[in-house]
Amino acid sequence: VQLQASGGGLVQAGGSLRLSCVASGRTFSQSPMGWFRQAPGKDREFVAARRWDVTTYYADSVKARFTISRDLAKNTLYLQMNNVKPEDTGVYYCAAGAYSGGYSSTSDYKFWGQGTQVTVSS
Repeated sequence: VQLQASGGGLVQAGGSLRLSCVASGRTFSQSPMGWFRQAPGKDREFVAARRWDVTTYYADSVKARFTISRDLAKNTLYLQMNNVKPEDTGVYYCAAGAYSGGYSSTSDYKFWGQGTQVTVSS
């Protein structure tokens, strides 16, 4: 199983980015998939998750700015980031394989991508 995240980069505050995460080797149609991020010196934190039944969850800090979506046919997870802020800077990781019922803790997920760097300048 491999999760390949891409789409990160340098963006000015107020701008937009779209992250993608392609899953290979397995489909996760019955499992939540999520995005986490980690800023320098901080713990990895939950950003957003999407269940197989299209229910979505967001961290309070990104609500109304970020949108998580999935394309099951392409086995791909997306994170549309709008109106980004400097505090959104970090390495963004996609995660899959949450079979315990949870979705917002790193321990809920079995598989992780390699991460993609997002840097927001002020």
